[in-house]
Amino acid sequence: MTKIKKATSYAYLGLIFLFLYAPILVLIVLSFNNSMSRTVWGGFTFQWYLNLPSNDTIMDALWTTLRITLSSSILATILGTSAAIGINRMKKRHAAIMLGATNIPLLNADIVTGISLMLLFTRFTSLGEFSVVLAHIAFSVPYVIFNVLPRLQSMSDACLEAAMDLGATPWYAFYKVTWPEIFPGVLSGFLMAFTMSLDDFTITYFTKGAGVNTLSTMLYTELRKGIQPELYALSTLLFLLAFLMLIATNFKGMNKKEVVR
Repeated sequence: MTKIKKATSYAYLGLIFLFLYAPILVLIVLSFNNSMSRTVWGGFTFQWYLNLPSNDTIMDALWTTLRITLSSSILATILGTSAAIGINRMKKRHAAIMLGATNIPLLNADIVTGISLMLLFTRFTSLGEFSVVLAHIAFSVPYVIFNVLPRLQSMSDACLEAAMDLGATPWYAFYKVTWPEIFPGVLSGFLMAFTMSLDDFTITYFTKGAGVNTLSTMLYTELRKGIQPELYALSTLLFLLAFLMLIATNFKGMNKKEVVR
């Protein structure tokens, strides 16, 4: 009976992973297919990877996406970390109110956030790449806050107060005492903001204006004409990059645990 339960649990787990990763596997296979068709195998090729740098439409969208993603993620990380420090120093009642307000962008539908930001930007400025950066900062900051705040709450104030009593300035004490403790949370918040900004479509679509295309909005346009195979190659490279980052992060965490032991 135990063996049957174990086999059933493994089969169930396998079906879940198959459901999650089968589309990605199909995407990777299509990136090596020497045919424009998605249903006919035309042989193995690296042609789409070699053609990728010369495809101006895709490369322009990629650089625009990276500019928006990096700038919004860095700024959101700075703002979110500062907000988390401020919330951590508030009284419980005020902190609860701020956390409730922080949850609203996470629970709100993307289309509502996109339309509201579009109306705001068209009232005070013009839509373009700058408005997309501001929109991405707006929905990325809460992710940073909720990654950094638990680190701050688990810290003891005794070390920080002791450092200041010994003559350290507030900035020096923060850099030497607080920063090493919250850095994993800051890094997690940055990576989450980066990921959410990289693949966002709805909010970007409503706030980008004419002439600005990210990978997600360009792909939406390409669906009407037919997807270029170079996009399969680019998506595969992005997946491999995320996979390698995940392995590197986990490997670093395992090394830290071994050192502690």
